[in-house]
Parts: sequence; C-alpha cells; structure tokens
Amino acid sequence: MKYRLLIADDHPMARSAVRSLVEGDAAFQIVGEAANGEEAVQLCEALLPDVVLMDINMPVLGGLEATRKIKIKYPHIRVVMLTVSDDVADLFAAIQYGAQGYLLKNMNPADWTLYLHALIDDNADLSRQMADKLFQRFRSGPRAEEPQPSALSAREQEIAARIASGDSNRQIAEQLFITENTVKNHIKNILAKLELDNRVQLTAYAIRHGLTQYSHNEKRK
Repeated sequence: MKYRLLIADDHPMARSAVRSLVEGDAAFQIVGEAANGEEAVQLCEALLPDVVLMDINMPVLGGLEATRKIKIKYPHIRVVMLTVSDDVADLFAAIQYGAQGYLLKNMNPADWTLYLHALIDDNADLSRQMADKLFQRFRSGPRAEEPQPSALSAREQEIAARIASGDSNRQIAEQLFITENTVKNHIKNILAKLELDNRVQLTAYAIRHGLTQYSHNEKRK
C-alpha cells in the first residue's frame, strides 16, 4: 500500500526539495502540491490524500489553521508539520491543532523518510522521543521566569484564548465586534507584554497558563 501525499509549502524550491526526498521511497505517492493553507484544504477535498506535509508559516492561511480545518472535516488524514524550527512550543502547538507529527526541514536527508515513517506508523523510537519531548512540556507547566497572564487586560486574555483555539483575526473581529486592525494591534501588544515572537508561541503560552479555559467560560456567559 502506498501513502498518498500532499505537499503544502509556499516556497517552490522547498516543495521541490520535499518531493525529491519523498519520491525515492516506494511507500509514498505524491498526488498534489499546495502553495498555501487554503489550497491545502481545497486539495484535501479534491484528492483525499492519506498524508499532508504542511509548512507552518504560509500566506493566505497558515499551516496550523489549515491543519485544524482539515482535521475537523477529514479526521482520517494525517498531517505532518514541516518547519525549520525545533522549538518545543511549535511542536506543542502543532499537536494541539491536530497534527500527527513534526518534521524539521534541516534534518539529514538520509534520515528524513525514516523519520516520516516513524511519524506515520506510530511505532518507531523517533515517534516516542517526540512524545516524550511533548509530555515533558506538559509536566513542566508554566515557567516561573516568563510574564504571567495578569500582565494582560481582560480583552487581551480573551483574544489570546481565541487564538489558541484556532480562530483567525477575522473570526475574532466578528466575535468581538471590532475591526481586524484592532485585533492585530491587540495581538502586537500581547506578544510584546509576554515577550513572545509569534502566534505559535502565544498558542503554547495560552495552553500552559490555562487561558483556553478562559475562552470556554466566556462562551458560557
């Protein structure tokens, strides 16, 4: 049996590199390529791949949000995130969004397909090592040295929670009856206050500090 693969990455050279690595493995058949998350969601509907190799940072729709949409509609499709970052926060966020695994673009080419098999088959040492790394983050809980949620206003905490739940800027704006520019300004301030660089890190932070529960409580009011 061959795994039908869809490659999603906004850089043509990156897609070509992934294709060259995967095509040498008889277990995989590449059925399509997407240049952004929105195309990836559409091609999943058209092609029904077994596996999507999904870049995290893409235009139009990012890889995390695309993963969330795909897993809601097609839970059987396995999604493996592609990134140059080995930050455990990125790994944590990817799993929370429904991804089955996480591949580093700068891995040794000789190990790449082996690692992919490990993630897809769920029975290799590499998969267990990834799980251990993730669970260690669960066990460690909030870091004492990082800014606390009390540094954020109630509105900022709510926006952080909605980001962690996978909502886009447009969705947050519609839910809170504010403009997208206002949402962007809030996010900029949140990242500055928490000393974070991006939404992925913010998602991991919100989960660590229980801000997602804040979102659930707000929805019940």
